[in-house]
Amino acid sequence: MSPRSASAGSARRALIPPARARAPKRKLSREAEQALTPRQLEILDALEDWVLRGGFADVTMAEIARRMGCSLRTLYGIAPSKDELVLIVLDRRLHRIGRDAMQVLESNDTPLVRLRAYLRATNLAVQPTTAAFARDFAAAPGAPALNEAHTDYIVAIARNLLEEAIETGEIEPVHAPAIAHVLGRLGNDFAGIKRAGVLDGSVETTANRVAEILIRGLEASAP
Repeated sequence: MSPRSASAGSARRALIPPARARAPKRKLSREAEQALTPRQLEILDALEDWVLRGGFADVTMAEIARRMGCSLRTLYGIAPSKDELVLIVLDRRLHRIGRDAMQVLESNDTPLVRLRAYLRATNLAVQPTTAAFARDFAAAPGAPALNEAHTDYIVAIARNLLEEAIETGEIEPVHAPAIAHVLGRLGNDFAGIKRAGVLDGSVETTANRVAEILIRGLEASAP
């Protein structure tokens, strides 16, 4: 059986992540988000653009309300504090990117083709929009833990795809958890290097290029 023909069943299995690949719990539950008013949802969308520009570290809820043209009561109806509000905004973005990335798993392509596409899609999440955002995100209470939760999920999905590639003979047996840990954390690790001022290029581009080198190495080992 060829890797491509064997991948059809594997692709269908990938639509249901294994137990170890649990999506991170949403900071704002679906029920809570559905209970928000249209104006509050509009504010959350607008806040994403503002947060991604950076400069939110020292801003108060009152200042956010002024910038958004809303009342403090409206903001507190979304989150009990500025820190929680920022985390909700960032978490909604990460979950949206994650949902978009999961769509690539619906194809009948081979596991490695889907792995490449999935990693490219998730690497969008770690591309800092500005230096101010990268600095504020690193210092925001709860942001590192939020980032880790989403990164762990990427690693788990990568492991699932690697195990499919082994099962279908696309690559020789390797230690999938170790390889997935490296591949799934590339974007996160390069983002840290970028914040340290060591990386000159784009985090997303660098992570994608290194991932491609590693995946080609796995392909080279196949019979």
